[in-house]
Amino acid sequence: MINSSIKKPAEKGPLKYFVAGHRGMVGSAISRRLLPRENVELVTRTYAELDLTDQAAVRSFMEAERPDAVILAAAKVGGIHANNTYPAEFIYENLMIQNNVIHQAFKAGVQRLLFLGSSCIYPRAAPQPMGEDSLLTGVLEPTNEPYAVAKIAGIKLCESYNRQYGVDYRSVMPTNLFGPGDNFHPENSHVLPALLRRFDEAARTGDAEVVVWGSGKPRREFLYVDDMAEAALFVLDLDKATYQHETLPMLSHINIGSGVDVSIRELAEIIAEITNYKGRIRFDASKPEGTPRKLMDVSRLERMGWKAKIDLRQGIKDTYRWFLDQDGTAIRSA
Repeated sequence: MINSSIKKPAEKGPLKYFVAGHRGMVGSAISRRLLPRENVELVTRTYAELDLTDQAAVRSFMEAERPDAVILAAAKVGGIHANNTYPAEFIYENLMIQNNVIHQAFKAGVQRLLFLGSSCIYPRAAPQPMGEDSLLTGVLEPTNEPYAVAKIAGIKLCESYNRQYGVDYRSVMPTNLFGPGDNFHPENSHVLPALLRRFDEAARTGDAEVVVWGSGKPRREFLYVDDMAEAALFVLDLDKATYQHETLPMLSHINIGSGVDVSIRELAEIIAEITNYKGRIRFDASKPEGTPRKLMDVSRLERMGWKAKIDLRQGIKDTYRWFLDQDGTAIRSA
């Protein structure tokens, strides 16, 4: 039996929101949206201050802070190369972070929690667009299966605590995200920032050719991170009756996306135009390219009242502007 002291809502003063992963792309975007709220006290910790894979450290933190709400945006993430190279780290670290934060939040009496997952939870051959009910209906994409299994476990952990203890732990499944604060590492980044960096460098050096992994045919959906942050807080702020009306006890996660996808070829052409690259784009079909198509069914979220606002081209322009405003030498040597 797990014992938990249920905390009474504070009558006065701001509500404490703990954003785990506040320095990451998603966590920082969510934090930016929370800061202007007068009734919110933002609680954050860096990795040096709190290792979320350390159960004892997370327990001590939760007991000391006793936040009113937790947003779990911390995760080990990466693209195809990183997932293929470090599968053990991807499953272990994500499971540890999720288990520690969710369980210790419950032990500290936290009633509201938002868990951020990923669209990779759905089967490789899931019907398109992928609805929430596609979960656990087929085989996962092999290149990121360990990460996907961890995220599925996080969803089920939240659902199980809701079912057994009556807390309000919600899960959102974002599509491929990009924007300011993204990871532009040449090997460990996701496809959009990787291409943005590659085309920028090629444009600067006058390379005659840029090689893109895969055939260019797979289709992907992308969402600007500020849209994601707005949607995540929208879901967290929904009254319980509205949220539960659109979910089931063991199917409580909500898809977040733009509802629009593009081929990798189209994405590369858009990025080449924005970075002013004039050379040739060559697709290397011998390289892995992942799931043929990943498009989210976002009808449930739209029925609730939220829809994406920033289109792909504008989002890439804003991200590229941010990229150029950073210390270029530091970014390119990362």
